[in-house]
Amino acid sequence: MDRRVAFFLVGEMELGAVMHVHRASLEVATSGGGQVIDITSQVAAEVTRSSILEGLATVFVPGATAAVTTIEYEDGLVADFARTWEELVPEGRRYAHNVRWGDGNGHSHVRASMLGPSLSVPVEKGALILGTWQQIILVDFDNRPRSRRYVCQVMGLRGGE
Repeated sequence: MDRRVAFFLVGEMELGAVMHVHRASLEVATSGGGQVIDITSQVAAEVTRSSILEGLATVFVPGATAAVTTIEYEDGLVADFARTWEELVPEGRRYAHNVRWGDGNGHSHVRASMLGPSLSVPVEKGALILGTWQQIILVDFDNRPRSRRYVCQVMGLRGGE
């Protein structure tokens, strides 16, 4: 199907349809230090709970030292990911944030701001549109264990609308 035609038809349907919003606040315990956590199954479960067939799922992590993205979640790539962050934004560098606040997590703030706090994934036929080797991850860059809250919001059309 031509995507331009599909977009036009969806646009037409939205005029008479009801946009639904499902939001869930989820928590995960982290060890900090750049820990990478696969949250794909939790996000997919919220898409299922939402009953939304066509739309968008957004994941957002409140806080300035954690981030969300996608990755092929396997040990080798997770190790490469950690090494790359240490090369780009070394923990041992002098950070003005550390001087001001004395909490030693200046690198955590810089890393999280570079990666970003949110991710949006299209939903089609009630499922996330992800590549075969693509998972949604939450990364806790802070320098201590935490209980991280993240928000999953699914918006779109339900069946029959």
